[in-house]
Amino acid sequence: MKIKNIKKVGAKYKIFLDNDEVITTNDQVIINNNLLYDKKINKKELDKIKEETVYYENYNKVLKMINRKLRSEYEIRKTLSKNGVSTKDQNKIICALKEIGLLNDEIYAESYCNDKISLTLEGPYKIKKELEENQIDSIYIENALNNFTQNLIDEKIEKIINKKIKSNTKDTEHIFKQKLTLYLSNLGYSREDINNHLENIKLDNSKLEKEMEKIYNKLKTKYEGYTLKTKLKQKLYLKGFTSEEIYDFIEKTVH
Repeated sequence: MKIKNIKKVGAKYKIFLDNDEVITTNDQVIINNNLLYDKKINKKELDKIKEETVYYENYNKVLKMINRKLRSEYEIRKTLSKNGVSTKDQNKIICALKEIGLLNDEIYAESYCNDKISLTLEGPYKIKKELEENQIDSIYIENALNNFTQNLIDEKIEKIINKKIKSNTKDTEHIFKQKLTLYLSNLGYSREDINNHLENIKLDNSKLEKEMEKIYNKLKTKYEGYTLKTKLKQKLYLKGFTSEEIYDFIEKTVH
């Protein structure tokens, strides 16, 4: 068969064959196969043109992904597999990207960790887990997390604690610390680091004392004596007050 015409349409090319077949391809395929007007091609050459066209379509899609955001090898393989790309082409694309420096899991881990440190309050264990989910080599993860110094960890935990203290309007110190421990753990901080900072937390309980008085004033209109104390203890426990706080309040208030 013979090429009748090659026409550029946007960023692609249309190859018109004398058997009325039209192939849409790209400039790289045109160059690789030295395609010219009036050139004769056989079936084997045509199949090669079609295979290369599919390959470069997938390759260019991956390039667009990387241009938007740095990717790991695992992410690239996952996307290619999802799009039905053959293992052969997957390996070829990944090798090509590595050769030109656009795919490097070591650089990805470093960049990912630095972005998380700069832009989020996430702790090292959460970042480590996220990198592991992207199947990054453990050595790359360990090296990247070296940027997460103890000073940075302490700064971030303090920032979170101060923000939570300012927004706390109802939790007792005991409940506050419980919630904060869970929150910081989910963010990826170690129990040791969390406990070191929680030891220094002292909340202003004036608002909470008013809450205790409010509950007491409501109950004393219905109960008295032992029953009042029992009901008050139950209500205050449910609100999150500690045994010590409840005992001190009852001793001071209930007569």
